[in-house]
Amino acid sequence: MRGKQAKRKEQQRDVKFNSPLVARLISKVMQHGKKSTAQALVYSALDNASKKFKLESDKFLEEVVAKVKPTLEVRSRRVGGANYAVPVPVSTARQETLAIRWIVDYARKKGGQPFDKLLEAELVAAFNGEGDAMKKRADVEKMAEANKAFAHFRW
Repeated sequence: MRGKQAKRKEQQRDVKFNSPLVARLISKVMQHGKKSTAQALVYSALDNASKKFKLESDKFLEEVVAKVKPTLEVRSRRVGGANYAVPVPVSTARQETLAIRWIVDYARKKGGQPFDKLLEAELVAAFNGEGDAMKKRADVEKMAEANKAFAHFRW
Protein backbone atom coordinates (compact mmCIF):
# COMPACT_ATOMS: atom_id res chain seq x y z
CA MET A 1 0.00 0.00 0.00
CA ARG A 2 1.30 3.44 -0.88
CA GLY A 3 1.36 6.29 1.60
CA LYS A 4 -1.02 6.84 4.46
CA GLN A 5 -4.71 6.15 4.27
CA ALA A 6 -6.97 9.19 4.70
CA LYS A 7 -8.57 9.55 8.10
CA ARG A 8 -12.33 8.99 8.22
CA LYS A 9 -14.25 12.16 9.02
CA GLU A 10 -17.14 12.22 11.44
CA GLN A 11 -20.22 11.71 9.28
CA GLN A 12 -22.57 14.67 9.02
CA ARG A 13 -26.19 14.08 9.91
CA ASP A 14 -29.20 15.82 8.42
CA VAL A 15 -31.47 18.16 10.37
CA LYS A 16 -34.79 16.36 10.04
CA PHE A 17 -33.96 12.65 10.50
CA ASN A 18 -30.50 12.87 12.09
CA SER A 19 -29.38 10.30 9.51
CA PRO A 20 -25.94 10.26 7.84
CA LEU A 21 -27.44 8.53 4.78
CA VAL A 22 -29.98 11.31 4.19
CA ALA A 23 -27.19 13.88 4.69
CA ARG A 24 -25.11 12.15 2.01
CA LEU A 25 -28.09 12.16 -0.38
CA ILE A 26 -28.61 15.88 0.24
CA SER A 27 -24.92 16.57 -0.41
CA LYS A 28 -25.09 14.64 -3.68
CA VAL A 29 -28.22 16.50 -4.81
CA MET A 30 -26.79 19.90 -3.85
CA GLN A 31 -25.55 22.10 -6.70
CA HIS A 32 -23.66 25.41 -6.47
CA GLY A 33 -23.64 25.27 -2.64
CA LYS A 34 -27.42 25.62 -2.34
CA LYS A 35 -27.96 23.22 0.52
CA SER A 36 -31.37 24.52 1.62
CA THR A 37 -32.72 23.95 -1.90
CA ALA A 38 -31.27 20.43 -1.95
CA GLN A 39 -32.78 19.69 1.48
CA ALA A 40 -36.21 20.83 0.35
CA LEU A 41 -36.03 18.67 -2.78
CA VAL A 42 -34.79 15.56 -0.93
CA TYR A 43 -37.28 15.86 1.95
CA SER A 44 -40.14 16.37 -0.50
CA ALA A 45 -39.12 13.36 -2.60
CA LEU A 46 -38.56 11.14 0.46
CA ASP A 47 -41.84 12.11 2.12
CA ASN A 48 -43.92 11.52 -1.00
CA ALA A 49 -42.18 8.24 -1.90
CA SER A 50 -42.29 6.78 1.61
CA LYS A 51 -46.02 7.60 1.98
CA LYS A 52 -46.74 5.27 -0.93
CA PHE A 53 -45.27 2.36 1.06
CA LYS A 54 -46.37 3.58 4.52
CA LEU A 55 -42.79 3.66 5.82
CA GLU A 56 -40.76 6.28 7.68
CA SER A 57 -38.72 8.36 5.21
CA ASP A 58 -35.28 7.49 6.61
CA LYS A 59 -36.10 3.75 6.79
CA PHE A 60 -37.44 3.91 3.24
CA LEU A 61 -34.17 5.45 2.00
CA GLU A 62 -32.13 2.81 3.86
CA GLU A 63 -34.10 0.03 2.14
CA VAL A 64 -33.75 1.67 -1.29
CA VAL A 65 -29.98 2.10 -0.89
CA ALA A 66 -29.65 -1.48 0.39
CA LYS A 67 -31.35 -2.73 -2.81
CA VAL A 68 -29.17 -0.62 -5.14
CA LYS A 69 -25.80 -1.37 -3.42
CA PRO A 70 -23.44 -3.42 -5.63
CA THR A 71 -21.46 -6.26 -4.04
CA LEU A 72 -18.84 -6.61 -6.80
CA GLU A 73 -17.34 -4.24 -9.34
CA VAL A 74 -14.54 -4.42 -11.89
CA ARG A 75 -11.28 -2.51 -11.65
CA SER A 76 -8.70 -2.26 -14.42
CA ARG A 77 -5.41 -3.98 -13.68
CA ARG A 78 -2.39 -3.87 -15.97
CA VAL A 79 -0.56 -7.18 -16.11
CA GLY A 80 2.31 -7.66 -18.56
CA GLY A 81 1.17 -5.19 -21.19
CA ALA A 82 -2.48 -6.19 -21.11
CA ASN A 83 -5.33 -4.57 -19.21
CA TYR A 84 -7.70 -6.89 -17.38
CA ALA A 85 -11.04 -6.04 -15.78
CA VAL A 86 -10.59 -7.69 -12.39
CA PRO A 87 -13.68 -8.24 -10.20
CA VAL A 88 -13.22 -6.95 -6.65
CA PRO A 89 -15.58 -6.78 -3.67
CA VAL A 90 -16.91 -3.30 -2.90
CA SER A 91 -16.40 -1.79 0.58
CA THR A 92 -19.54 -0.80 2.47
CA ALA A 93 -18.78 2.93 2.29
CA ARG A 94 -18.27 2.72 -1.47
CA GLN A 95 -21.45 0.61 -1.85
CA GLU A 96 -23.51 3.41 -0.30
CA THR A 97 -21.70 6.08 -2.29
CA LEU A 98 -22.30 4.28 -5.59
CA ALA A 99 -25.96 3.62 -4.77
CA ILE A 100 -26.64 7.27 -3.92
CA ARG A 101 -24.67 8.48 -6.95
CA TRP A 102 -26.58 6.23 -9.35
CA ILE A 103 -29.99 7.19 -7.93
CA VAL A 104 -29.29 10.94 -8.14
CA ASP A 105 -27.55 10.78 -11.53
CA TYR A 106 -30.36 8.84 -13.20
CA ALA A 107 -32.98 11.13 -11.67
CA ARG A 108 -31.03 14.11 -13.04
CA LYS A 109 -30.75 12.59 -16.52
CA LYS A 110 -34.49 12.40 -16.99
CA GLY A 111 -35.96 15.90 -16.97
CA GLY A 112 -39.26 17.38 -18.01
CA GLN A 113 -40.52 17.52 -14.41
CA PRO A 114 -39.41 19.15 -11.15
CA PHE A 115 -36.35 17.37 -9.70
CA ASP A 116 -38.13 16.23 -6.53
CA LYS A 117 -40.70 14.34 -8.65
CA LEU A 118 -37.91 12.72 -10.70
CA LEU A 119 -35.99 11.73 -7.56
CA GLU A 120 -39.18 10.36 -6.03
CA ALA A 121 -39.85 8.29 -9.17
CA GLU A 122 -36.30 6.89 -9.13
CA LEU A 123 -36.55 6.01 -5.41
CA VAL A 124 -39.91 4.28 -5.90
CA ALA A 125 -38.60 2.37 -8.94
CA ALA A 126 -35.51 1.24 -6.99
CA PHE A 127 -37.68 0.17 -4.04
CA ASN A 128 -39.69 -1.97 -6.44
CA GLY A 129 -36.48 -3.50 -7.87
CA GLU A 130 -36.70 -1.71 -11.21
CA GLY A 131 -35.48 1.58 -12.70
CA ASP A 132 -32.18 2.81 -14.08
CA ALA A 133 -30.21 2.60 -10.81
CA MET A 134 -31.14 -1.08 -10.42
CA LYS A 135 -30.23 -1.71 -14.06
CA LYS A 136 -26.82 -0.11 -13.46
CA ARG A 137 -26.27 -2.36 -10.42
CA ALA A 138 -27.17 -5.42 -12.48
CA ASP A 139 -24.81 -4.32 -15.29
CA VAL A 140 -21.90 -3.74 -12.88
CA GLU A 141 -22.39 -7.12 -11.20
CA LYS A 142 -22.82 -8.86 -14.57
CA MET A 143 -19.48 -7.40 -15.72
CA ALA A 144 -17.82 -8.66 -12.54
CA GLU A 145 -19.35 -12.11 -13.05
CA ALA A 146 -18.24 -12.21 -16.69
CA ASN A 147 -14.66 -11.36 -15.70
CA LYS A 148 -14.33 -13.72 -12.74
CA ALA A 149 -11.74 -15.69 -14.73
CA PHE A 150 -9.35 -12.80 -13.98
CA ALA A 151 -10.05 -12.81 -10.25
CA HIS A 152 -6.58 -14.27 -9.58
CA PHE A 153 -5.10 -10.89 -10.66
CA ARG A 154 -6.66 -9.19 -7.64
CA TRP A 155 -4.16 -7.16 -5.68
